[in-house]
Amino acid sequence: MKKYKIQKSPFIVQTTDGKLIEEHWGNSTQNSNISIAHMIAPPNWSEPHQTPEFDEFTIIISGKKQFEIDGETVGLEKGQSILIEKGARVRYSNPFSEPCEYIAICLPAFSMELVNREQENN
Repeated sequence: MKKYKIQKSPFIVQTTDGKLIEEHWGNSTQNSNISIAHMIAPPNWSEPHQTPEFDEFTIIISGKKQFEIDGETVGLEKGQSILIEKGARVRYSNPFSEPCEYIAICLPAFSMELVNREQENN
């Protein structure tokens, strides 16, 4: 029995906001302990605030990304990373003119049941 698995076709999460989400490991691979996803947030992208029940690590590959964490705005760029602990109220965005490519790792795995995303007021 092999002691490794190779992911050749990550699960593409369907979005309506132009963001690319390729989940390599997570609930799509029957692993609820961790999710690892490659993402590209387009320019001027944002999503509603959320208060996740998981820790989320983000590693910026290219571009810049903005985080609103418990009322504080933090910006990251290529080569930087951040850990946002579960229970923090966070809003992710890319208010910049270039796409932002990054890796997100969630412990336990990302799921809609654990993200606690707020409704947007439009």
